[in-house]
Amino acid sequence: MTLRIISLNAWGGRLHAPLIDYLREADPDVLCLQEVTRTTGRTDGWLLYRDGPLELPQRANLFADLRTALPDHDAFFAPVARGDLFDGDEVVSSEFGLATFVRSSRPVVGQALSFVHGAYSADDWGPHPRSRNAHCFRIYSAESRRFFTVAQMHGLRELSGKQDTPARIDQAHALARVIDQVRQPNDGLIVCGDFNVLPDSRTFEILGGLGLTDLVTGRGFTDTRTSWYEKSGRYADYLLVDGGVDVQRFDVVAEPEVSDHRALLLDIA
Repeated sequence: MTLRIISLNAWGGRLHAPLIDYLREADPDVLCLQEVTRTTGRTDGWLLYRDGPLELPQRANLFADLRTALPDHDAFFAPVARGDLFDGDEVVSSEFGLATFVRSSRPVVGQALSFVHGAYSADDWGPHPRSRNAHCFRIYSAESRRFFTVAQMHGLRELSGKQDTPARIDQAHALARVIDQVRQPNDGLIVCGDFNVLPDSRTFEILGGLGLTDLVTGRGFTDTRTSWYEKSGRYADYLLVDGGVDVQRFDVVAEPEVSDHRALLLDIA
């Protein structure tokens, strides 16, 4: 029996129907999502995000949608900020951040949550580059009688591009510290997310100090974005494992398109 892990930037649920359908069918044991919305008092429907000329439809409460779609999973939401979305002329206060879903039969026996850039913004989305966090958790697989430590991060977005900056180097060190809080000897280690860096980033050297190697570049994938993303620079998402992880399958899922990012799917023995 395998342990299935999926990492995906959910894009605020903009492609809601195919996203929900895909996750139900893929049926991951562990689901690590970035860019997830949660709006108190809204159980469904749509809101609009505005940032200057940019307007982007967002599910009002993608976290609630996912909890309904994955009833056999324990759910955890980790917001980075609380800001304004819009329902026509109505201003609606909403949260944005990471979401983690773990099948209830895979008990979570340890976890840590910390900001890797900035701090929680309670009154608006904050200036660029906006705050980012990481969630690390330790699960037990009864079938293999093993523990796995899994961490996910949404890397900061610099308006100037994805090249390394001092903030991104600090972010990588902060992620490593979060992992060290949870990981125990002999755990298999998996680290994933939308890192918002290029393959030559020092991020991978820093995480390599934990014994991690990236499967996206290591297995020859050159694109982690879908047709909904029209810019150049097609790398954003990564999934790294250490030598204690027996990889049975890894894919950067091109179809179906459920976001402007592709899902990363890992099956472990």
